[in-house]
Amino acid sequence: MSTRTFGTATITVPDLDEPGLYLTNVSTLENPRGAVQDFAFGDADLRSLELADTQLITGRIHSVRAQRAEFESLNLHGVEITRSDLGAARWNESKLTRVVIRDTKLLGATLDGLVLDDVLFENCRLDYATFTKVRATGPVAFAGCILTEATFTDCDLSNVVLSDCTLRLTEFGPGRYRDTDLRGNDLATLRGVAHLAKVRIDPGQQHDLAQALVSELDIAVGDD
Repeated sequence: MSTRTFGTATITVPDLDEPGLYLTNVSTLENPRGAVQDFAFGDADLRSLELADTQLITGRIHSVRAQRAEFESLNLHGVEITRSDLGAARWNESKLTRVVIRDTKLLGATLDGLVLDDVLFENCRLDYATFTKVRATGPVAFAGCILTEATFTDCDLSNVVLSDCTLRLTEFGPGRYRDTDLRGNDLATLRGVAHLAKVRIDPGQQHDLAQALVSELDIAVGDD
């Protein structure tokens, strides 16, 4: 088992180069039986990538560029997605277990009803993404990601780690954030600060959160 540690989260990640594992190159991720296993799919420019009621088990997706991506009940286990551009993907009602998404663009993506367990987003572009009812049931980390104007609503991000991320105008709506680890990030422009009860921060970030709250409440600070 391979692991990566970020702050308080130790994530078990897929080891796709382990001896004895052979990944078969495939030309599509669709399968009439609803499952694709031990696969490698990549170097593809697609007008549309639509997958529903599908399981992807032990495999690598790399250098895939899709103008349109629609995922419904697309469950991943032991999968890496790297150097891909999935644009404004719509990804609904799925479970991701032991998944790494690295150097990938999900600009304006809509992620709704995802369950995450041992999941790492690393160096991803998630600007303007919308996370709705996303639930972490195991270790989850966002490392070096850009989340400009991303929105989290009705999510359970308990114990999730955000490390060295860009959180400019990132909005945290109602949800569960107990022990969400926000250390090592600039929090001065966060939105929804009042919802961040019981998060974990560094002492130096208290000023950032105060600044974000003053801005959010449109408080005038002065001597007059």
